[in-house]
Amino acid sequence: MSPLSPLGGRILSTLFRRLLQLYLGLVLYGVSSALLVRGGLGLEPWGVLHQGLAERTGLTIGVVSIIVGAVVLLLWIPIRQKPGLGTISNVFVIGVAMDGTLALVPEVHGLAVQIPVMVAGIVLNGAATGLYISARFGPGPRDGLMTGLHRLTGRSIRLVRTAIEVAVVATGFVLGGSVGVGTVAYALSIGPLAHLFLRVFAIPAADEGSRVVAGASPERAILRR
Repeated sequence: MSPLSPLGGRILSTLFRRLLQLYLGLVLYGVSSALLVRGGLGLEPWGVLHQGLAERTGLTIGVVSIIVGAVVLLLWIPIRQKPGLGTISNVFVIGVAMDGTLALVPEVHGLAVQIPVMVAGIVLNGAATGLYISARFGPGPRDGLMTGLHRLTGRSIRLVRTAIEVAVVATGFVLGGSVGVGTVAYALSIGPLAHLFLRVFAIPAADEGSRVVAGASPERAILRR
């Protein structure tokens, strides 16, 4: 099939959009996580762990995010998960974007500013999730860990995700990570937000003309909370 044919052109156009959504989504995810840090009212579950480790090690939270993502990715080996381009990119891009945003955005003080920053971070996180998952280049390391354990144990995704995130938050809190109203607000709202933005950013399959969104388990891992 020639890339100049109508179908070839659609496939190339769809591939370009998928790549754009993947990397835009990952960058915005890092930005959203940084906004939650600057809001100072509590982080998302894995962010609590990253911040706690950063406090203990002296590393930046973005670098810690990269290291944790790489370690989690190694855990895919025994559970026989296969990474994709999105999986590998997730490890590095989010951490770099997070540190870059923290370098540019100053700390904020007072609830009149902290609350809008927190809300912006949560909503942007939902949009970022919809963007990069809709690109269909593979789940992030943490989502893949959850779905892999779900497959191996037979336990529900809801139970596996809850167990992992409770352990992550508890460990991060003990290490000095920030748990607060933002953590609760994130937990309650990220499912509906991700569901909304997965629909908004769904990409039709070029060779089928149908709207396909992350057909495998990553979508369920985020939405079935």
